[in-house]
Amino acid sequence: MLRAFVRHPLIDRFVVLLVAFLVLSCAAFVARPLERGMWEAVQQEQVEMDFQAIEATLGEGLAISILGGFRVILADLVWLRLNAVWEDQEWAKLSAMIRLVTILDPQTEFFWINSARMIAYDVPSWRIRSAGADAPLSKSQRATINLQQAEEAFILLHRALEFHPDSARLPIEIAQIYMNRLKDDAQAAKWFLKASQLPNVPEFTHLIYAELLCRQGKEIEAYQYLTHLYRSLKSRSTSQQALILARIRHLEEQLAIDLVECFQPPYYSLVEEMGQ
Repeated sequence: MLRAFVRHPLIDRFVVLLVAFLVLSCAAFVARPLERGMWEAVQQEQVEMDFQAIEATLGEGLAISILGGFRVILADLVWLRLNAVWEDQEWAKLSAMIRLVTILDPQTEFFWINSARMIAYDVPSWRIRSAGADAPLSKSQRATINLQQAEEAFILLHRALEFHPDSARLPIEIAQIYMNRLKDDAQAAKWFLKASQLPNVPEFTHLIYAELLCRQGKEIEAYQYLTHLYRSLKSRSTSQQALILARIRHLEEQLAIDLVECFQPPYYSLVEEMGQ
């Protein structure tokens, strides 16, 4: 009686490897024309001339997934080209380059933040200088350009937040554009507050938020915020505690708070100070 045929484990493993090899070979074959199209776009500087063609080459994300780690390398090359466009102040081409680099590598926060700065700070200056070549622009016209570019930067940073929801740097960047470019203290305060509630937030964020409240005439709210913050400072640096306490004392003078009603640091804070 013949024994039933039993496949050897090595044969099964060989079959699996053969199938995997064939799949990877097919993927490489499909990706090759896509890679070639992307490289040609960068090398021939078509990215700024016909960005729709580049997006078609990307295949709505299909090429991105096939290219794998190659897209990170390509993103770096596009960023180098983007900086050349920035140096030449070719603002009309900049948006397409920024969109391409953030599609290729959305996980690199550096691309989002520095692109937003170009859009919000540099491009308005270029546009105002170009539009005012014949006659200086009015204050209203300059404000319109600043607002347009700020809104474009906000769109970019909101997209970045979809990939980096726990990043404190992105809401801080939005806040700084409101504060420095648009002179909108209320919106800036809103975004600094959002940033202050995220992990690994820079310590200066809290003080800037309180200062923006004061600029809006909300000294009492700033005082309440800082005193509440100080009570939660166990894990913060001694220098940060000193800065916040100094600001609390300054607000107490401004608000003419009676000495007996002034803020008293928590007991643990006093004990730590005595032990140092």
